[in-house]
Amino acid sequence: MKLDKIFEKNSAWVSEKLNVDPDYFTNMSKGQSPEILYVGCSDSRVSAEELMGLGPGDVFVHRNIANMVPNTDLSSMSVIDYAVSHLKVKHVVVCGHYYCGGVKAAMESADLGILNPWLRNIRDVYRTHRAELNGITDEEAKYKRLVELNVQEQCVNVIKTASVQKANNERGILVHGWVFDIHSGKLIDLKIDFGKILQDIMEIYRLA
Repeated sequence: MKLDKIFEKNSAWVSEKLNVDPDYFTNMSKGQSPEILYVGCSDSRVSAEELMGLGPGDVFVHRNIANMVPNTDLSSMSVIDYAVSHLKVKHVVVCGHYYCGGVKAAMESADLGILNPWLRNIRDVYRTHRAELNGITDEEAKYKRLVELNVQEQCVNVIKTASVQKANNERGILVHGWVFDIHSGKLIDLKIDFGKILQDIMEIYRLA
């Protein structure tokens, strides 16, 4: 793709928006008030706003390899705190996707250099759920299940943060775990029972 084409497409997009609403960009420049924080994967096939049918201003987005929320990652922690404490989002969504390259890499025994510490977070998810995963004989099914369990564990990491706990006490913020199925284009709500998952450990992680 020639980069000049991007600027041409941008000009066409600006014209399209202004034809519908002459004040579109004036209003957008006044600020943002999204209701959703979306934590997703950096995969080029997974565009957050497009797959949800939303547009600019509707969702605050953070993306990284395999939609991770490690507590040692300053970027993830900063995004969550800003979205929850300052933008006052009502929902936090962690969205993984089937056939995720990061999850696939974590399932393989290979030295991937600088990626090793990042992928170890996913390998830790495998270790935590290895009894279930090792009981799955079909490799594709195991791969897809690890994608789902990784989403679950990242949602738990979101709930462990002080800003989300405070927001839950103050206004009942909700955390959701989703998966995007690239084969069908559909979003899947995993309907995770966080109360059940956290009932025996929340006293350890409660900060607010």
